[in-house]
Amino acid sequence: MNPPDGGVADELPGIAPRLRDLRLHRGLTLEAAARRADLSPAHLSRLETGRRQPSLPMLLGLARIYGTTVSELLGEMPPERDAIVRGGPFAGAPGGALGGTAGSAPGAGPGGASGGASGGAEADGWIYQQAGGSGRAMQALRVRVPYGAQSDLVRVHPGEEWLYVLDGRLRVSLGETVHDLGPGDSAHFDSLTPHRIAALDRGGAELLFVHTLLQSPSAELCLGSGTHLR
Repeated sequence: MNPPDGGVADELPGIAPRLRDLRLHRGLTLEAAARRADLSPAHLSRLETGRRQPSLPMLLGLARIYGTTVSELLGEMPPERDAIVRGGPFAGAPGGALGGTAGSAPGAGPGGASGGASGGAEADGWIYQQAGGSGRAMQALRVRVPYGAQSDLVRVHPGEEWLYVLDGRLRVSLGETVHDLGPGDSAHFDSLTPHRIAALDRGGAELLFVHTLLQSPSAELCLGSGTHLR
C-alpha cells in the first residue's frame, strides 16, 4: 500500500523518526526548521511522519541545518577514522608549486590528495599536502604557493576558509580589499566572498589552510582538471 503524497513507504526506512529527533535535539520548531530548509512546515511534517520521502537536495539541506551528515541521516554507520595524521617531508620545496586548489587557495579541496607523509598533490602550479583526515566536513591542508601563480584567479563558492601563514609573504584579496600577510598572520572568511591569494616573494609562501565545502564533489569544484598526485 502506497503512503499519501506519492511517497514510497520503505524506500528510506527509519529516516522519518531520525529527522524529527534531530530537529528536536537542535531545539528547533517545525516552522523554524522548515524556514531554514526552504520547505513548508506541512512538507517537513510529512517527511517526519514518513508520508513523503526526501530528495537528495532536501537531505543535504537538512543535514547542514542539523549539523550532521547525509550518511547519518540515512542511518549508515561511519567507518572508524584515525584521529592522528603523521607528519613527513613536505612535498613542496621553496619556489615549487602549491597545491591545493585550483586557485581556490582559499576554497580548495583535497580532491585526491594523499594524507600525512605521503606525497601530496599538484594543481595548476600549486602543491598541497593533506594535514587532516579525509571524508570530513572540515579539511586541513599544508600548502606552498609559488610566486606569480594564479595571482589573477578569483574564486567564489560555498563554504568557509581559514589560513595561517607559516613562511613567506602572502597577498589575500577579499572582494575589493587587499591584505598583505606575513608569518604568524591569518585570515578567516566566507568563501562566497570573491577571493584570491598570491605569494609576494619569489621564494613563494607556505601556509596552513582549513576549509569547509558545502557542496560536492570538492575536487571538481576546487582542483580543476589539471590536478595530479605527486
